[in-house]
Amino acid sequence: MATRVIPPRILKKIRYNRATTTTATKPFAYPAAGVVAPPVFERTEHKTPSSTSSAASAATVAAPSSVDTDYLPRRALDLEDTEKLFSSVSTGRLLRSSAVLHATAVGPMVDVGMRVMRSKFVEREGLVKDAVMGAVRKTFFEHFCAGEDAAEAGRKIRALNEAGLRGMLVYGVEDAHDNDGCNRNANGFLRTVDVSRSLPPASVSFVIVKITAICPMRLLERISDLLRWQQKDPSFNLPWKQDSLPIFADSSPLYHTQKKPEPLTPEEETDLELANQRLVELCQKCVQANIPLLVDAEHTTVQPAIDYFTYSSAIVHNKDDNPIVFGTIQTYLKDSKERLLLALKAADKMGVPMGFKLVRGAYMSMESKIAESFGCKSPIHDTIEDTHKCFNDCSSFLLEKIADGPGSLVLATHNVESGKLAAAKAHDLGMGKVHHKLEFAQLCGMSEALSFGLSNAGFQVSKYLPFGPVDMVMPYLLRRAEENRGLLAASGFDRQLMRKELGRRLKAAVF
Repeated sequence: MATRVIPPRILKKIRYNRATTTTATKPFAYPAAGVVAPPVFERTEHKTPSSTSSAASAATVAAPSSVDTDYLPRRALDLEDTEKLFSSVSTGRLLRSSAVLHATAVGPMVDVGMRVMRSKFVEREGLVKDAVMGAVRKTFFEHFCAGEDAAEAGRKIRALNEAGLRGMLVYGVEDAHDNDGCNRNANGFLRTVDVSRSLPPASVSFVIVKITAICPMRLLERISDLLRWQQKDPSFNLPWKQDSLPIFADSSPLYHTQKKPEPLTPEEETDLELANQRLVELCQKCVQANIPLLVDAEHTTVQPAIDYFTYSSAIVHNKDDNPIVFGTIQTYLKDSKERLLLALKAADKMGVPMGFKLVRGAYMSMESKIAESFGCKSPIHDTIEDTHKCFNDCSSFLLEKIADGPGSLVLATHNVESGKLAAAKAHDLGMGKVHHKLEFAQLCGMSEALSFGLSNAGFQVSKYLPFGPVDMVMPYLLRRAEENRGLLAASGFDRQLMRKELGRRLKAAVF
């Protein structure tokens, strides 16, 4: 697929994820406390992913904003023309992708694969481990990851860039449990920024960081307990706490902390300071490189501490309508809309431009088990429809806010309907490819049709790209397989389009 050409006058304005300046910004009108305004669009009757309706039909339009869009032609989100969607994908890669997605859609096969990868045979050096790792490397690893080192990740980014997409680089490490592990991981994240700077300008949209990899897990649990107790009792003093945005809402679950926690010990306060220093160094490096840093979300056991680190860093480093530190909101949580609104209100009062990534969430089973262990209801929405509605409502709310004010938004979704709704809303607000306040995102190897379709419709689209040695990234892959069972099983839309395109190429003798 030919790379789209952006006019030189626009290229001069590009600074990675820098927001496009609008004229005459007016204060954003927030809804009443605890209530998120309904989206401007109204749902039409449910459409299947294969619907040929354009994205425009999915929404009732609002008046266009003042953003200059004379160079942005309105293009429908077309997910039916497979020749156009997969024009940058070779037949060999299309065959491999189709095979991997078919395999991961079979639950028993995923179970067997995870048991093999966790078996003692793989822990021991020898022929069995070499054979298993070799098979994984040539199949699942190559499909879902960017490579084993910086050079391979760079090649992946360049290939995506030529196809009109961008990359979110993530050093594929898991949770750390001591300072030595945290230091190693922090160095890996710092090197990721260096890798990003060496690649073509704007080809890397974000560097991803996992707070659980640079702060010991036990300390994150302790901080979360202390923050929850302060929410219950505002007089509870936390002498180490820096300026932050609201972390909880009235509806937020606090059952994890059943009794008043002990203050941090001197050793824990030292470890907290070390974690702060790691994050500060990473933020400063991203500021120097002008590459935004996106903080991944986790389960509610440690998410309060992660939000605390994120918000306190954003207050320091987000300046001049150019968010550097982005947080993540998991919309499958019942309190997510209320927390989002409270954080944004507080940030506006402080003059801090905020960037957020919206996701649905991936810890459903874990969250339900934790809540059940305390005799409480799950913090997850009762139905998938409620989760979809929450994601779409938050998406519409944030699109309106950033169209006429500060802030940026990443819509990380594999849901076709949500993609159509957001694309229609964004187009109506005048937000397109060179309006650097909005980014769509999908996991590497997932929802390729949606990624290419959104890119073809004129939006910035990124793929989430973990990289690192296979044995180091393996825990990440296993966790992703467990977290995204439903997503993997629901990859039928992509598989259907891939089969259609492979059939077209076979008939046309295109290889």
